[in-house]
Amino acid sequence: MQPTRPTTRAPRVLARDLTAVRPGERATLAGWIHRRRVLASVTFLVLRDRSGLAQVVVKDRETVEQLAGLPEETVVEVTGSVSANESAPGGAELVEPVVTALTEPALAPPTELWRPTFGAGLPTHLDHAAVTLRHPRHRAAWQLASASMRGFRTALSTREFTEIATPKLVGTATESGANVFTVDYFGRTAYLAQSPQLYKQMLVGVFERVFEVGPVFRAEPHDTVRHLAQYTSLDAELGFIRDHRDVLAVLREAVAGMVEGIREHAPDAAALLGVELPQVPEEFPVIHFSDALAKVGADPDEPDLSPAHERALSEWAKAAYGSDFLAVEGYPMGKRPFYTHPQPGDERWSNSFDLLFRGLELTTGGQRLHRPSDYAAALERTGTDPSVLAGYLDAFAHGMPPHGGFAIGLERWVGRLTGAENIREVTLFPRDLHRLEP
Repeated sequence: MQPTRPTTRAPRVLARDLTAVRPGERATLAGWIHRRRVLASVTFLVLRDRSGLAQVVVKDRETVEQLAGLPEETVVEVTGSVSANESAPGGAELVEPVVTALTEPALAPPTELWRPTFGAGLPTHLDHAAVTLRHPRHRAAWQLASASMRGFRTALSTREFTEIATPKLVGTATESGANVFTVDYFGRTAYLAQSPQLYKQMLVGVFERVFEVGPVFRAEPHDTVRHLAQYTSLDAELGFIRDHRDVLAVLREAVAGMVEGIREHAPDAAALLGVELPQVPEEFPVIHFSDALAKVGADPDEPDLSPAHERALSEWAKAAYGSDFLAVEGYPMGKRPFYTHPQPGDERWSNSFDLLFRGLELTTGGQRLHRPSDYAAALERTGTDPSVLAGYLDAFAHGMPPHGGFAIGLERWVGRLTGAENIREVTLFPRDLHRLEP
């Protein structure tokens, strides 16, 4: 006979907190049916909620029959008595349960989500992301991202940075050489923002120190495992600096905050994915771009580092400094945006840097121009009409301190932490050359 549903609903507890309820007391779990294991005399229901897994022991015949009609991923509420059991997840389980379906029976997912490893390929995952992201390993990857953003915000907020939110629809496409997405904006041509760069510089003139976490859009027709058309950028900009090394010091604090964010808020996700969190050195080791080319045996006239060069330099930094990070400074001015400050004494090079992390470029940053006369010269040199940047240039005409900043690619960060072969593995709903859904 099916147990009578209690007239008073027991308080809902999360799976991870079931052990905090005294044995014998009643408690309610709510979540998804993660797995059903049917044995001769007992059925085990494993329930999943946002905190993890909990086990429910079902012996009543009618409840066993009820569960037979509730497939995995059906959303249910379960009230029962708490019982200690060392072999159950967390060391406690529910017995004598009353199960209430909160939805209609769920359709079968495209792969068995209860298996420890994800059994389907990347295309299946991306095509059915709304469901396959429920797999604990996929959820864990974004939990790392979430904790990283939290740590980034904390690190900068405690250093008197102001969080900003800048427009993603913009009227000019002259920020950089990257391709841009055009948008019909009430009959005018607008663009999806390639970055918050111009706005965060302008807002240094208001707040001195600013940061933003948000999407950026690049219409570059890349079809690689490391590029996306939309990704999440962790941007910061700060005023009253001496040069790009001051920016690099703040970047170090931001990265350390991201690591601490994972350590504090997502340790279980890191453990599930076998993530080895990096030790962030007190100062990032630095090498000049010209020396980096020599180190990898590249042509001294190369304008940029190739992926192979980045990997080789990271291996060198690990061997020489024991560091997962390496800052490469002094990139050629010809490869940097118009607002980049040149290296004093040798204007072939820039006061800018890339931060390499475990073989991949993670961050670009540096010192910006801040004098109106320097902008006039830079725009003339690049053949840019100043009128298209009138709002931006107005900030400098009214006084702007020496400043600089950086941008961290969130998905690249998580991809390197987890060792993902493809950045799409750690992106919620990737947008690339081929994918616009789901």
